[in-house]
Amino acid sequence: MKRFVGRRAIVTGGASGLGLGIVQRLLSEGARVIVWDADPLVDDKAKSAGAEGGLVLDVTDWPAVEAAAQRSAETLGAVDILVASAGITGPNGPAWTYPIDQWKRVMDINVNGLYYCNRAVVPLMLSAGYGRIVNIASVAGKEGNPNASAYSTSKAAVIGLTKSLGKELAETDIRVNCVTPAAVDTPLFAQMSEAQIAYMLSKIPMKRFGMVPEVAALVAWLSSEECSFSTGAVFDISGGRATY
Repeated sequence: MKRFVGRRAIVTGGASGLGLGIVQRLLSEGARVIVWDADPLVDDKAKSAGAEGGLVLDVTDWPAVEAAAQRSAETLGAVDILVASAGITGPNGPAWTYPIDQWKRVMDINVNGLYYCNRAVVPLMLSAGYGRIVNIASVAGKEGNPNASAYSTSKAAVIGLTKSLGKELAETDIRVNCVTPAAVDTPLFAQMSEAQIAYMLSKIPMKRFGMVPEVAALVAWLSSEECSFSTGAVFDISGGRATY
């Protein structure tokens, strides 16, 4: 399939892990892609994957995000697709002893940063009369993982933002959806304890973690013109874990 020939995309957190898998899938279907990531080597990694390039970006810095959106639009000619994948898990531990500075950091990256990215591209999409936004949430945002209160709360906020923004743009040709994967085997696991990883696996009826290409395939459909009657929606990809 070549659903994205002529389409221009931004993928945040696209230098590694799930974001990189999404970049590779969009490229394979003909998209032109710019990657935003905090990794100082993002430009080299993006070009190695076949993307137009990458911008080193702190998504918690609103003026920097706004400038990156304008620069990306100038480079690509327009922005048709945003996949907001940048995020962190934060440490594990009980909510009542969770480090306040780490709580704020998780919220700043996962909630504020994702909001800034959405906010920056919507005016560009409105001007063009077309857009697809896919926000990466988590099944933890629906169910709440114990000892991961900051991460779970932040991903619940992503779901809420997606629903609100999708409704606000429903009468346009901009679709806003999110995906809620169960645990996917990516470098984010390095931020988690072995006990937390074992807990997540125990909750998945398929008894395995998700694979990056599986999530990327769903994101690709949500990023395409085929996704025309879904907006403000939440798409599970959880190996049977999700219950609602």
